[in-house]
Amino acid sequence: MRSIKKLLVANRGEIAVRVMRTARTMGIETVAIYSSADMDAQHVAMAGQAVCIGAAPAADSYLNIAAILRAASLTGADAVHPGYGFLSENADFAEACVNAGLIFVGPSPKAISAMGDKAQAKLFMRETGLPCIPGYDGDEQDATTLAAAAAEIGFPVIVKATAGGGGRGMRIVETAKDFSYALESARSEARAAFGSDRMIIERVIRNPRHIEIQVLVDQHGNGVHFGERDCSVQRRHQKLIEEAPAPNLPQQTRDQMGSAAVAAAVALGYEGVGTFEFLLDASDDFYFMEMNTRLQVEHPVTECIAGVDLVEWQLRVAMSEPLDITQSDVRLGGHSIEVRLCAEDEVNGFLPQSGRIDLWQPPSDIRVEHGVATGAFISPYYDSMFAKLIAFGRTREDARRKLVSALRETVVFGIRTNRQTLINCLDHPEFVKGAVDTGFLQVHQDAVLCTQSKAPPLVLAVVGAALCHGAPAVSRRGATIHLVDEAANTHQLNVVCDDGSVRVEVGGQSIDLVIRHLSANRLRFGSGGVDYQAIWQSTDGRVHVQLEGRTWSFTDTTYASASTDRDEASDGRLRAPSNGRIAALLVAVGDIVGDGEALLTIEAMKMEHTLVAHGSVKITNVLISEGQSVSTGKVLIEFEPSAVA
Repeated sequence: MRSIKKLLVANRGEIAVRVMRTARTMGIETVAIYSSADMDAQHVAMAGQAVCIGAAPAADSYLNIAAILRAASLTGADAVHPGYGFLSENADFAEACVNAGLIFVGPSPKAISAMGDKAQAKLFMRETGLPCIPGYDGDEQDATTLAAAAAEIGFPVIVKATAGGGGRGMRIVETAKDFSYALESARSEARAAFGSDRMIIERVIRNPRHIEIQVLVDQHGNGVHFGERDCSVQRRHQKLIEEAPAPNLPQQTRDQMGSAAVAAAVALGYEGVGTFEFLLDASDDFYFMEMNTRLQVEHPVTECIAGVDLVEWQLRVAMSEPLDITQSDVRLGGHSIEVRLCAEDEVNGFLPQSGRIDLWQPPSDIRVEHGVATGAFISPYYDSMFAKLIAFGRTREDARRKLVSALRETVVFGIRTNRQTLINCLDHPEFVKGAVDTGFLQVHQDAVLCTQSKAPPLVLAVVGAALCHGAPAVSRRGATIHLVDEAANTHQLNVVCDDGSVRVEVGGQSIDLVIRHLSANRLRFGSGGVDYQAIWQSTDGRVHVQLEGRTWSFTDTTYASASTDRDEASDGRLRAPSNGRIAALLVAVGDIVGDGEALLTIEAMKMEHTLVAHGSVKITNVLISEGQSVSTGKVLIEFEPSAVA
């Protein structure tokens, strides 16, 4: 039996913090690695030792195997935990760790390699008797062969990177005419994310459920599973909401999937924690999709219903400890739901956001996994998810209700997030019934996706009261405040304070507030006979307010110049919607581009986003080139209206 004394966590953010927490409870010292962008990150502060391994881009740091091994040698670490993402399913990294005399907390390089290639994984699973989705996974990878295979399978098909994961390098193709562009787009994204553009093609199973089985296998051939998770609420093949157990799943199907997954893992010679992902059709027939040879983002929901610490078991298996339980010992109870809180602009296509968190207040009554704090910077170089909220209850409805309440309590000022969309999903009648498949967001997008709306008068009154209450000049003469909300609406507030009360005139209305308590971030007030609690903050000309679970942000233009800047969205300039890298430039000066046609593709936080023309335009100037890094708001292309389509 081996022992781990010092563990290097080859990751960042909330998963690095999560792994370190368990390691410390087991008496294992921890080492953090960090890029130049993460010098002040929470996982760095938490570790006993930390080593900077390179510049901000992942290729120069968290994907740099040599730099990570040097950090292990420098600190005397004897084991490496890869977390998830980055190098967690990289067989070369696992083998390099083993060759360096380190314990790799995960399966063998051989198992990672076998399951890391989706084509090879499907072949192995067919041999073990698991049903697989019909498709093409051959060695011939030229575009003509792949297009012919897609036609033979029958549209719609899904083009998928064999080395992929997390929804990257995947495209659903509805018709043959769309295949060429979708293939090249998926390949480009896969090359950037995984260093490989080998693809497979599969038949699309319309609106299936995404069900996965959590397995645990020791080094002595003993294996168990801890039930299933339902991960059907997805956007662009990326999971948003996960829960355990899966609602309305027949017990026979549950048992078949669990026993098949364990048998396949043992046959593979797998070691540690792993996840089998299946698609479940309307008849409850299941098809193997892939195996993740690592800890999953959504592992906490399984921990909640099974009463286990999966990270602890990863470490124990890595130290050659045998399982002390059999399948009959596994007891599952209650229900757990997790949501992924991401730095994304939910009203503008969920574009990834970067920037500083002005205020972070996670909820206090549920489990929260995160690696941020007030003042933390969300980098454009990494994944947009920065926190997970996990609720557990006796019933599914208990867990759902707790999670909605916790999300409404969560405060994130300074960056835009998908918080309200998550609340809307959890509150939707179909989700409440447990009748959700992978088409949920598309079918119900009008009900769950957020749109920009004008700030209500009471919220504006709260802003006026927070900014002006207690200021002597306001008490004597009143004050006028000018605000612009995130929907670009302008507001003029006339504020008068008088001995604990505030009157705000806005939009032709007069609103009276009685101030009960005002501090740097909290305002308690009365209005119309009801007392309210609001969270607020004013930072660098930005004002944020959270009232009754909704967040509103404004730019304070009270002291701004009265002149206007012609650099508006309608002035013939395409600007970068987020920090990122130009992955593809699709137009040149002089081109005539029709309405809805692609102009360029920008890669941000490991996802590609295509920007299109709104109306027929002629390209007059191109200010960027492929591969160039750009910041939010940078002018990329200049154009003028064109009468020619």
